[in-house]
Amino acid sequence: MSAPAAIPNLQIEPQRLWDSLMATAKIGATAKGGIKRLTLSDEDKRVRDWFRSQCEALGCTLGVDEVGNMFATRAGRLDLPPICIGSHLDTQPTGGKFDGVLGVLGGLELLRTLHASEYQTNAPIMLVNWTNEEGSRFSPAMLASGVFAGVFTPDYAFTREDRDGHSFGDELKRIGYRGDEKPGARQIGAMFELHIEQGPILEAEGKMIGIVTGVQGIRWFEVTVAGQDAHTGATPMRLRKNALLGAARMIDAVDEIALAHAPDAVGTVGLIENHPNSRNVVPGEVFFCVDFRHPEDPVLDAMEDEFRAALRGVLEPLKLTFEEKRIWNSPAVKFAPELIECVEAGARKCGYRSRKMVSGAGHDAAYIARVAPTTMIFVPCAGGRSHNELESTSFDECGAGAQVLLEAVLEYDKRFAG
Repeated sequence: MSAPAAIPNLQIEPQRLWDSLMATAKIGATAKGGIKRLTLSDEDKRVRDWFRSQCEALGCTLGVDEVGNMFATRAGRLDLPPICIGSHLDTQPTGGKFDGVLGVLGGLELLRTLHASEYQTNAPIMLVNWTNEEGSRFSPAMLASGVFAGVFTPDYAFTREDRDGHSFGDELKRIGYRGDEKPGARQIGAMFELHIEQGPILEAEGKMIGIVTGVQGIRWFEVTVAGQDAHTGATPMRLRKNALLGAARMIDAVDEIALAHAPDAVGTVGLIENHPNSRNVVPGEVFFCVDFRHPEDPVLDAMEDEFRAALRGVLEPLKLTFEEKRIWNSPAVKFAPELIECVEAGARKCGYRSRKMVSGAGHDAAYIARVAPTTMIFVPCAGGRSHNELESTSFDECGAGAQVLLEAVLEYDKRFAG
């Protein structure tokens, strides 16, 4: 293969992409039409095996690093760091068909299009499946892209445990995806990540493409509130140490903190465990998690301070004690202007209405931005629903995102011609 003098008008095949999306949706399929494909589960192994076979069928070389990141590389004309595309194949416990998966399979469709046309890019193209983006089984989220970028050590990742006590390292070995390659050993020239928006803005504005300029900062906290188990009938209200009451008031406090920093701040308690969880026992211990997000780190600093003050102010008058720790801090990220321009050019060439936007969700691109120029491409999702079995993105939207991804990659690759 050799590079032609000008870039041809390459077109992805939307039906082929859609068929792949629907085929992988059967791996871990739920009764409500979603996917449960937790990191390093048997279902994760099955979809990884499928991904490997599809990439190898295109003649790509495939490598796996120590934390399970999978790299499928198609050679370029020149010896350059690869242009990276991809996302993740793991899902939430009640996840949808498109979150993360579209980025990987849209990238696979890009490779299939290049292969079918025998077009050779100047730089190599590398499609990646990042491990444990969701963080729903092993916390924190974006764990393996974080290891790749040097945010976490491999040993830190290996020792993460799920709620059943299974370690990340042991589960990697169990499913056969602990590779020999040192994380971060591969160079990345640039990264484009295609993803569903996971919010309602594009749909509400009638825009097909979101040109993502950055990712807001994210902080996660874990809190254990301790009181005293007691009989509900025999313990007077004034003598109770009700841990669940304290947790409930803290949930309200988290909401108030986010509202106080409107319109961009969000705060959520999405996980709560009540002990002993009996109908006639005053709860003696409650564990809950807090998620704060904002595009500016100084605002997150203020929200964190207010949260810690609320813990003391709410729980101590109720005669409750608590333990709190911040388990994840992902600073706000600004993406590379030169890659953003490539996405803009791709959307214009395709004739799609677009807008610039900041991502409200965390993505692997946020960590890769520390080691390479990076940006993202969003497409709409119905009603803004994501992390939900009803998550839905249309045939046309998926095809549009993959086409703009191809155009953006080819636009960036032009700079290496000559």
